[in-house]
Amino acid sequence: IGSVRPFVNFNAKNDAELLHRAMKGVGTDEDVVLMLLTSRSNDQRQQIKAAYKKAYGKDLVSALKSELGGLFESLIVALMTPPTLYDASQLQKALKGAGTDDDVLIEILASRTGEQIKDITKVYKNEFSAKLEKDICGDTSGHYQKLLVILLQGSREEGVDEEKIEKDAKDLYAAGEGKFGTDEETLIKIIGNRSAEHLRKVFDVYKKLAGSEIEDGIRGETTGNLEDLLLAVVKCARSVPDYFAECLYKCMRRAGTDDSTLMRIMVSRSEVDMLDIRASFQKKYGASLHTTIQHPPSFSTVLFFPPNSPSRKRLFSMCQ
Repeated sequence: IGSVRPFVNFNAKNDAELLHRAMKGVGTDEDVVLMLLTSRSNDQRQQIKAAYKKAYGKDLVSALKSELGGLFESLIVALMTPPTLYDASQLQKALKGAGTDDDVLIEILASRTGEQIKDITKVYKNEFSAKLEKDICGDTSGHYQKLLVILLQGSREEGVDEEKIEKDAKDLYAAGEGKFGTDEETLIKIIGNRSAEHLRKVFDVYKKLAGSEIEDGIRGETTGNLEDLLLAVVKCARSVPDYFAECLYKCMRRAGTDDSTLMRIMVSRSEVDMLDIRASFQKKYGASLHTTIQHPPSFSTVLFFPPNSPSRKRLFSMCQ
């Protein structure tokens, strides 16, 4: 369940006018911009964008960028971007230039559905005149690259194949903890292709065989980006909200909050499963996500809480 839902009494023309007034004259009323856009769904924001161009003859995102700056500008631009394009642009940003932001590749490709990945691939090609798979292969190597390419196909098997459960569990055990050395090909073939519900059953059988969780086997048998990607896929097979709760916890534990990760998760999950992530965070870490985000204070609080939440009223005193 998402924390941002379509606004009931929505009127794109009126919202466009409110934003125009907020940006008119000296300075911009950032409160109006933030509260209005975070209480509208992404689809409604696209309608506001179209209404704004029709009424004022200019692009709303360009107008907002000219008035805002810093992290706040980045947040607003992200909110105004359609979800599939946002994912595609995050991947392109992670791949371009010197070095690769593997955390972004891992997060998006491990957590999105097959259909979402196929849509991202199409949008990436249209938007950047390049093939996502080719760009990823140019920046990665080895078994890590192979698993990324498998995930990029967006063609996981569906349902549970009861006949394969025990064999898959035994094969996973034999590929890692059950032998000297590691058979990475088997690990990535099973974990990269089976459905999430099938994998959950495989992991249960694996635990009986190995006496430990599959995650322990992966940590003991693999390293680096391959380890991180395998763990992310396993965690998402178990529970996507639990995976993102952990990502949020980690990005706020570092010396200084990792704002780009915080923003990316906040924007991409706000209409999907943010309330589930919030509940998972509370259960896993015994702390409110809201409270954790406030230390240090962050503009991101607004997307984690529904429009009628009292927490919204306190948002601006927490902004940096």
